[in-house]
Amino acid sequence: MADIEYNAEEAADFRRTEIKKRRQFRKFSYRGIDLDQLLDLSSEQLRDVVHARARRRFNRGLKRKPMGLIKKLRKAKQEAKPNEKPDLVKTHLRDMIIVPEMIGSVVGIYSGKEFNQIEVKPEMVGHYLGEFSITYKPVKHGRPGIGATHSSRFIPLK
Repeated sequence: MADIEYNAEEAADFRRTEIKKRRQFRKFSYRGIDLDQLLDLSSEQLRDVVHARARRRFNRGLKRKPMGLIKKLRKAKQEAKPNEKPDLVKTHLRDMIIVPEMIGSVVGIYSGKEFNQIEVKPEMVGHYLGEFSITYKPVKHGRPGIGATHSSRFIPLK
């Protein structure tokens, strides 16, 4: 009898731990490095972590325009009140690689027509800014119009 009670308690304990496990959020990591450690990396250490294309870009050096954007993003973050999003910083630099320092910033990325507002999230590190601002309008296929197919030639115009 005592053995059955012990199993019931054990099962209840197991259920409690399962519920706790379900509630936990997945912790972000970039190539095995946690977010906190990622933010603390120097530019040389970050260069060793990113993919080959980005590594080559960092080896060749960040030019004036990308550095200017990073400065503007820093300034916008400092001027923002605590627990508020920073001001929008507009840019045409679609070929800039997102670095951990940019996380939390709000960037307006030019699509060729307008600036698409993007909030930089940890999952975006290592990607290009242009990947998050689509330059074309995706096709939505509706009904075919007159002359779209051979069979539509025989349909009388109303």
